[in-house]
Amino acid sequence: MKKIPFQSSVLRSALLTAAMAPAAFLAAPAAHAEFSGNIGAFSKYVLRGITNSPENNDVAIQGGLDYSHESGFYAGWWASNLSYGDDSGGNGFENDFYLGYGGAIDNYSYGVGLIQYYYVDVEDSDLTEAVLNAGFDAGEAGSFGLTAQVLLNDGAWGNSGDTYLYASYEKSLPKDFTLGATLGYYFYDDSVSEYGVTTSEDGAFRHLDLSLSHPIGKTGADMGITYIVGGKDRMGTDQDNTVVLSVSYGFDI
Repeated sequence: MKKIPFQSSVLRSALLTAAMAPAAFLAAPAAHAEFSGNIGAFSKYVLRGITNSPENNDVAIQGGLDYSHESGFYAGWWASNLSYGDDSGGNGFENDFYLGYGGAIDNYSYGVGLIQYYYVDVEDSDLTEAVLNAGFDAGEAGSFGLTAQVLLNDGAWGNSGDTYLYASYEKSLPKDFTLGATLGYYFYDDSVSEYGVTTSEDGAFRHLDLSLSHPIGKTGADMGITYIVGGKDRMGTDQDNTVVLSVSYGFDI
């Protein structure tokens, strides 16, 4: 599950680390219609701070395509291989399709959108989320964002009404380094759905991601390292702290 793209150059790099906080920021529309893409390799796929998932510890290849229009409309697709699936020893595949609208007033930005998750060889996981977000570009002080993602139906990994909130900050540093931070919190619907999702927490701190990235020479690619401070899942289970390494490449089409 990725984040909806924030089109500022500072936060667009967060697209390729969305697996660590799987995925939503939106900023001012581009001056004209644009197509872009991204691809990356990650040492593991961490879904919104859930680090205690031994079945998903393999290297993940992730990427996607994005379209943005001067009207503020955007749409895109993102995908990742998974280290688990319905078949014993099999691997699933995740597709995230999204669309929405965003705009800006001076240094402030806003957006609304929808994400449709579609999984291959993973049952009962094709859920839909509504997205609402806002951002502020403080210039040299960095960029700030606040996002809410709300599940609209029940499934194997959540209940309708589950709300994922996260705040994000990124800042350019000397020597072309970029510092990023994402703080995530969950509010849970405690009903037991037909999919058997149970809950003991009304809400809980989910994760804190601290990242540092740097371009790889003049290749156009970036290397990154993210330290994840694990919080709690919906059953109150403490998540381990972990480190994720990445190499990513973004490009215009």
